Amino acid sequence: MSDLTLLNVRKTYRTKGRPEVHAVRGFDLRVRGGELVGLLGPSGCGKSTTLRMIAGLEEVTGGDILVAGRSMVGLPPQRRNIGVAFENYALYPPLTVEENIAFGLRARGKRDRKARVADVAGRIGLTDILQARPAGLSSGQKQRVALARAVARQPEVLLLDEPLSHLDAAQRDTTRRELRHLQQELGYTTILVTHDQEEALSLADRVVVMNEGTVQQVGTPDEIYDDPANLFVAQFVGEPPMNLLDGKLQPAGDVRLAPEVTPEVTLRVPVRDPRQADVTLGVRPEDVALTGQADADLSGTVLVHEDLLEYGLLTVEVPGLRQRLVAQTEPGLILRPGENVWLSLHRERVYLFESESGERIR
Repeated sequence: MSDLTLLNVRKTYRTKGRPEVHAVRGFDLRVRGGELVGLLGPSGCGKSTTLRMIAGLEEVTGGDILVAGRSMVGLPPQRRNIGVAFENYALYPPLTVEENIAFGLRARGKRDRKARVADVAGRIGLTDILQARPAGLSSGQKQRVALARAVARQPEVLLLDEPLSHLDAAQRDTTRRELRHLQQELGYTTILVTHDQEEALSLADRVVVMNEGTVQQVGTPDEIYDDPANLFVAQFVGEPPMNLLDGKLQPAGDVRLAPEVTPEVTLRVPVRDPRQADVTLGVRPEDVALTGQADADLSGTVLVHEDLLEYGLLTVEVPGLRQRLVAQTEPGLILRPGENVWLSLHRERVYLFESESGERIR
């Protein structure tokens, strides 16, 4: 199990007559041997570019990439012991499943490739289709073949590029569990690239949230969800998204909701160093509760109530608030549009962010 270290890794695209494009800006990360780290972010944030630089498919503009202490910068892909499973599978149509898995082993002159293919196929559940060709396989089977080909070479580092993106919901859930079990069993140091937060939070030991080529936060899934470093992380992670409300922080530590909530709403929020500032107050839907009028922080009218069987989602219009408030409700509750409701916020789960910079106020 080899460590993977990225030191101030940068990627800049330069085209004559056009502005430079900074795809990755100063990426620093150390992945421990056997750890699975997810790179999570929207399209164009630089996560796939980072993966391609690790694999040797993109040149590094600056910085260094180390595997087990050895620099990979300048080495061609074939000289890096790194396995890659691509989003589009990249299988060879004329070859059988067995031949696809063994392709890289044959190119490297491995003599034990038949035994290794049989071992990997057994672990991933491909033994019964080794003589089939890609055209006759389902999306889930193709994905497992691509994964088997990547791990058959026994790489020091395994790279997974959107490995579940082409699967339907049922296949995605099953393959996600298989993938996590396989990675833990084989102990590969793994980088997973995904835009799917459920995929990243359920699979990864740690998650790197990226945006516009920069690392926004690195932490465990619980840290990313429960302790977001800035407004971008708070918005991007969580389904349904976090409620974000405009407000003004007072020196005493109170937050006055803005623009003009009637009657006036002032919330006491735990802040170590309160100061006068325009803020964005964030609270997740599961931390907004229906309550009685006497205990309420806010009141409003029901816009829509969605019964999702396991729980409900309530959208409320609060007079004076530009944003609508979403609350998670208990299953089986019936609420009708136009009905008045009272809501309370879980104070220890309310987050404050500077409106201009988006940085967390603690």
